[in-house]
Amino acid sequence: MKARQVLIFFAGVFAMMGMLWLAVPADGVPVGPVTVRFASYQRTLQEAAEKKVDVDSVLTGIANRFRMQDDTLQFYRRFFYENPDRIYLPGNDYRFFDDVFKEMETAGRQNRTVRVVHYGDSQIELDRISQDLREALQGRFGGQGTGLFPALSNVPSASISKSANGAFTQYTMYGDSTTVRAGHNRYGMLAQVVQLTGGGTISLRGSKNKNAREGVKTFSSVSLLYGRASQGFDVKVVSDTLKPAPVKTVGEGGATLLTWTFPRPVEKATLRISGSAEIYAVGADGSSGVAVDNIPLRGCSGTIFHRISKPLMTDCFALTDTRLIILQFGGNYMPVARNTKVIEQYQEQIAREIQYFHEVAPQAKILFIGPSDMGKSVNGRIVTWPNLPTLVDSLRSTALSNDAAYWDLFRMMGGENSMVQWVKHRPAYAGPDYIHFTSEGARKVGDALSQSILTCYNFYELRKTYPARKVEEAMHP
Repeated sequence: MKARQVLIFFAGVFAMMGMLWLAVPADGVPVGPVTVRFASYQRTLQEAAEKKVDVDSVLTGIANRFRMQDDTLQFYRRFFYENPDRIYLPGNDYRFFDDVFKEMETAGRQNRTVRVVHYGDSQIELDRISQDLREALQGRFGGQGTGLFPALSNVPSASISKSANGAFTQYTMYGDSTTVRAGHNRYGMLAQVVQLTGGGTISLRGSKNKNAREGVKTFSSVSLLYGRASQGFDVKVVSDTLKPAPVKTVGEGGATLLTWTFPRPVEKATLRISGSAEIYAVGADGSSGVAVDNIPLRGCSGTIFHRISKPLMTDCFALTDTRLIILQFGGNYMPVARNTKVIEQYQEQIAREIQYFHEVAPQAKILFIGPSDMGKSVNGRIVTWPNLPTLVDSLRSTALSNDAAYWDLFRMMGGENSMVQWVKHRPAYAGPDYIHFTSEGARKVGDALSQSILTCYNFYELRKTYPARKVEEAMHP
């Protein structure tokens, strides 16, 4: 074949491909039971017209909106009513967190620990997001250590190293087909219980993980939250040569909290336990200040808590002085959120869980964090899951109407189709599953959440210096 013929042949092939590119619809061509898809001009125009989220611009915008630039009261009025990165408050009541902040402020002076409990799905595994909130709150109010965690766990933590030896059996509230359930509902505040029969040891060490924050590398107190102990049950704590004396607090429903405080921070400690008991949690905290517990429940949609014993949960939250409960759920519900009716059913379930926490922890405020953006392959492209924006708005409405605050993680990221850009960012802020944040991305989320909470606190502090009437006039002109 001559060169001219070859050239004409390839020119004809490219011409045919060009006509296909112009003529083929964006959704492909049905051929029997399947749809054949080609590159198309229509689809190229659609992709070009789509708004691509600039992640760095989104994060810079967040930082700028938290920066006070004018009259103080005007800044806070815009923050509480206009800032898209704010925490949405029931009834737009800027006093919503006042009681929480008061307890955090006084914890150090009163030599006690105020607790923040962060429940979530796999998005918060490895202490992601929680550790950044912990770092921010402890930097402002004091505190140390990683908080409460289970004696046994299949999920690692970046903030504490632990091991258990002895007759321990783990029962969890939620999990896959391999999960072992208890024959009762006494799971406690971590949604799991460890049955100890005959004694054992639990060894703790401050984290040496490269992603761990400085405050969790040592701790000043060790706690054991347990119930239904056998006669003669005894616990001793040792750490090098330090021998702290235990302080015992007994709950009305059978739960007991033992806390040992060291004269100075330590890197490791061992609990030596004799006898049998249900162990609900172990803790490594500071001597006073704020503690933040990270409680990930992989695969959970946040609808299980009401099945845990109310008297036991009430005891646990009271004994640990829990003042803020964060619920971060919704992502695992997306595969079934096919229509408005299904989303409404989920709203009812979440409302039930929020009311449950109001009952078992009446001293605490509740903050709900909705799902992040999530990517799904549609016609060969990664786009936001259908109905995710609707689910986000529905969860915000549910939280606010049930006296819980709401933080919009979806829109903090940049909204629809932002997850693709978080994955493409360098360094990557999310993983190739288009669902989970990397450690760098989780830190951006944790920092934004912390800024929003601490901005509420800064206004709480400022209001102490202003007459209440002036504040009210400025906030509601």
